[in-house]
Amino acid sequence: MKNKDTADSFCLYYTFNYAKGVLLLFIYRIALRDIERKVREMAKKIASEKLDEEDGSIVIDADEEQATIDDLPGVGPATAEKLREAGFEELLAIAVMSPNELAEQAELGEAVSSKIIQGAKKMANIGGFVSGNKLLERRKEVQKLTSGSAALDELLGGGFETQAIVEVYGEFGSGKTQIGHQLAVNTILPSEQGGFDGEIFYIDTEDTFRPERIAQMAEAVGLDPSVVLDRIHVARAYNSAHQMLLVDEIKKLSKNIDVKLIIVDSLTSHFRAEYVGRGMLATRQQKLNRHLKELKQLSDVHNALVLVTNQVMSKPDAMWGDPTKAIGGHIVGHASTFRLYLRKSKGGRRIARLVDSPNLPEGEAVFTVTAEGLRD
Repeated sequence: MKNKDTADSFCLYYTFNYAKGVLLLFIYRIALRDIERKVREMAKKIASEKLDEEDGSIVIDADEEQATIDDLPGVGPATAEKLREAGFEELLAIAVMSPNELAEQAELGEAVSSKIIQGAKKMANIGGFVSGNKLLERRKEVQKLTSGSAALDELLGGGFETQAIVEVYGEFGSGKTQIGHQLAVNTILPSEQGGFDGEIFYIDTEDTFRPERIAQMAEAVGLDPSVVLDRIHVARAYNSAHQMLLVDEIKKLSKNIDVKLIIVDSLTSHFRAEYVGRGMLATRQQKLNRHLKELKQLSDVHNALVLVTNQVMSKPDAMWGDPTKAIGGHIVGHASTFRLYLRKSKGGRRIARLVDSPNLPEGEAVFTVTAEGLRD
């Protein structure tokens, strides 16, 4: 009996020590794997980033393979396809979204969207600070588009510039659509003639685009109307949701087309008709804000010009001054880089007033709308 008890104790002792050894080995392997992962991440970070001594900014090596949405944790082929269909091709675009916005646009759950956003924030290259001199160098990439009127070009510091949203507002018949048509034609011109030699996307919300008018203006500047019309891509927007979806369509098409001008004529007509009353004001302004942000993103990515026309309303309680006020409130005002207010004058002339600009003083220019287009 004593020998049996000794044998049992011996087996129990060795079984315990064996289990202890297996447990320690398991913990060791986990710790080793974690250390290896951290070493790899540190080595990757050191290898992919270097300090640019000239401007003090962080530069990512060009040969490094950039992460894509397929590399996000928890994103399978089906989720990646949903993200791409919603227009999310880059990690940075996902990283700056809120969970509810991503959930709504990509048709995902909010918890899943939150997890995807957190992963994108860790993996995306969010850039860094650069010096003012570096930004000044980048500003040299900005191009100027002639309007056909020397006075209007001078008011805008040499013409309508790229990487900007230009808002043109005024009452009916003030020349907003005429400016849009003229800029569409002039975009086809070569750069030495004040053009961009690029393609145009025209979102028409009020059925005001007229190919006959484009043909008139094209002949006046010596261009073949057929060639010009072939390079202007027009879509009719039937409501505000459709209008915003067309911007997503431009994003897809611009991968193969050199887009240099995007026109929305007009920006606020559908929003004004669909979101009525103070109860819907916040929703309208939020959608307008998102719409304008997407347009600005297009202008920055493609070094393009965005022209939006805007409706006006009258303030009957105004005791003095011009009672005309642009639709859209502060949201449109802040999102627009330049704001031009058009009004009619005598003899078929139009007066353009530069209301807001980040670098130009307020001023006015007088031009006329003729059969050939905009002229002094």
